[in-house]
Amino acid sequence: MSYVNSWYRTLMVLAAGGFLLLGTSCSWKSSKKQPGNTTQSDSRPEPKLKRSPYTVGGKRYRPMGVQEALQYCETGEASLYNGNNTIGALGERLRGMYAAHRTLPLPCQVRVTNLENGKSCLVRVNDRGPFHRRRIIDISPAVAKAIGFHRWGVLQVKVETVSVGDGPNRRQKD
Repeated sequence: MSYVNSWYRTLMVLAAGGFLLLGTSCSWKSSKKQPGNTTQSDSRPEPKLKRSPYTVGGKRYRPMGVQEALQYCETGEASLYNGNNTIGALGERLRGMYAAHRTLPLPCQVRVTNLENGKSCLVRVNDRGPFHRRRIIDISPAVAKAIGFHRWGVLQVKVETVSVGDGPNRRQKD
């Protein structure tokens, strides 16, 4: 009886080792470099961005691509808006330092600078708007306070993209 048990145990160990070897052989094949594939791929994950076209008031908007957005810098009017306790275009609650832009991919981070006093701050763009033709960005009350804009209305600002997505796509220093 002990001879059958030891032979059975040996057979089970060999079978388990075979399955282990079979499972790891797949990873060995995938780690080999493919001949003829000489292009170096970027190991960074592709950012999850909201870039789908949309229509508001009969006008169609097409969000920018990542490279175009990283080069974005514009001067124009900013308006103050309060989206607190509402849901933005990404499905997030709008709280704190946030902004809305018509064509930047969501999310992204921009530097908003008050041209009257030179104060600036970093802002997460996570909503769509403004849909007024002269305005380039809507800013939250927290952003307005940080850059010294305490009244309702519009303000001349400079908006410059710092990064696109929540990942590694950052603007190169000039």
